[in-house]
Amino acid sequence: MAGKSRVLVIGGTGCIGKFIVEASTKAGHPTFALVREPTLSDPAKAGIIERFKSLGVNLVQGDIYDQESLLNAINQVDVVISAVGTGQVEDQDRIVAAIKAAGNIKRFLPSEFGNDVDRVHAVEPAKTGFAMKAKIRRLVEAEGIPYTYVSSNSFAGYYLPTLSQPGAIAPPRDKVVILGDGNAKVVINREDDIGSYTIKAVDDPRTLNKILYIRPPANTYLMNELVSLWERKIGKTLERVYVPEEQVLKNIQEAVFPLDVTLSIHHSNFVKGDHTNFEIELSFGGEASELYPDVKYTTVDQYLDKIA
Repeated sequence: MAGKSRVLVIGGTGCIGKFIVEASTKAGHPTFALVREPTLSDPAKAGIIERFKSLGVNLVQGDIYDQESLLNAINQVDVVISAVGTGQVEDQDRIVAAIKAAGNIKRFLPSEFGNDVDRVHAVEPAKTGFAMKAKIRRLVEAEGIPYTYVSSNSFAGYYLPTLSQPGAIAPPRDKVVILGDGNAKVVINREDDIGSYTIKAVDDPRTLNKILYIRPPANTYLMNELVSLWERKIGKTLERVYVPEEQVLKNIQEAVFPLDVTLSIHHSNFVKGDHTNFEIELSFGGEASELYPDVKYTTVDQYLDKIA
């Protein structure tokens, strides 16, 4: 483990955090997870906690709302990765303050793991959520904390099992709803691959004060292409129902929480094409599959094979 940074993951038992923790340990980093006391005794989290123990993860009891425990955890590591949930994104200012006070952190990765929040064209309520993440970026930069922002785009486990059909619990086999004209490119990555790429970046000078974009070519599809791929898998042509942007916007306004949030993110991704409507430039970022060609990521094609 010589030369490997010690990594602290905050929010490590969450939907993406657990994959980051696992990737960190497998890459040989001494890995720490900040865990709240209620989480340790939560039956729903027991399997994750046991998995962490089996991997040799150092469980540090604490909370981002308890500055003493947060500082104690940060003082033991070199890199801090936040994977806190949506409800705690704004409260990451507490993590920033603790990192600033500790003075020993070589890299901070705030909780993003989605769209590049500085390059979206979102409507409310997603617009406010993205703005909160952007606010944390500006705070990190103002405090002079070394950072990497991870733009992982969409999670395969969330989007692919239903082909992003609202309210569905299985993939479409007769009819598929497509937002907009289906010609916006979306990027969909498996969660464990996001974890692997994230950990690759923590000690890489090429990603220091840059954005890591997880945009592998084999996981970048027009929605129309994705539906065609699915049709080939199941040997059936689906009825395609296209929802024009005006109707998508109307649906967002009429929806209640949390559906309005989901629909507004879908509008950003599938109508506005916010995953891919800009070029990645070396001045501000790099693409993960180009930087780390040794990572054998799961393609969308391979993922759909498992659910067809």
